[in-house]
Amino acid sequence: MKTKELAVYFLLAYLISWVIWSPYWLPSFGFNTHPILPYQHGIGGFGPMLSAFITTAIFGGRADVRKLWRSLTAWRPLSWLLIAILTPPALALLGGLVAWINDGQFPDFSRFGYSDEFPELGAAGFLVYNAVFFGFGEETGWRGFALPRLQGRYNALVSTIILSVFWAGWHIPIFTYRPGYVSMDFGGVAGWYFSILTGAVLLTWLFNGSRGSILACALFHGLIDVVFMSEYGNPGMMQYIGIAVTILGIALLFVFGRRNLAKGERVKALD
Repeated sequence: MKTKELAVYFLLAYLISWVIWSPYWLPSFGFNTHPILPYQHGIGGFGPMLSAFITTAIFGGRADVRKLWRSLTAWRPLSWLLIAILTPPALALLGGLVAWINDGQFPDFSRFGYSDEFPELGAAGFLVYNAVFFGFGEETGWRGFALPRLQGRYNALVSTIILSVFWAGWHIPIFTYRPGYVSMDFGGVAGWYFSILTGAVLLTWLFNGSRGSILACALFHGLIDVVFMSEYGNPGMMQYIGIAVTILGIALLFVFGRRNLAKGERVKALD
């Protein structure tokens, strides 16, 4: 495991994002400031990506930067892109089934993809927003840079658990200003971290199964964010989708095992 590279990477990822988000969280500490740019919260999602390219350039040079870029645009095998695109809506439907069993009523999917926070974007625009800022912005770093280096030393499950801790920690400033986060109690935070962990299991499976496609992971990440943030007319729907994600994550561990979390060998370096 390249410990020094990972240390620099995580430090830069946190630093870049937290500085961009500072106009949002600094007021919680008595500093009066305001966001400078539209969608500045989303722009902060580029921290992991920028850190990945900077750290790769420092330690690996141009050849490794090209490998990272190729993984970012790798659309083959096509089957894994389809899996990445279709799995999040399938999880939403499975969550809807859980809601129907528990509440006796199937959720309203007519506003799927729409956001009350960004009504001007529409469904397609909100998907692009999440895929670009949080899909590509995050996955280029978490899965594209950090995961292969962790998997070079640990098995896929241990690597996923370690990465999930750093991934969760990156979100810390958000708990000072995002409405859904500010109101969380200890139990809510614990449940949120568990959703991060189970989501990380799915992304490790997708990354290893696709032989290191950041593109597949970014599309999945953008879509799963939309799935969780859509309006369904059922306040418990986020929890039900979380149950669906957990069921799938456990099933993948059972089928593929903790060593590789995929049919083939886990990815230890980008091609």
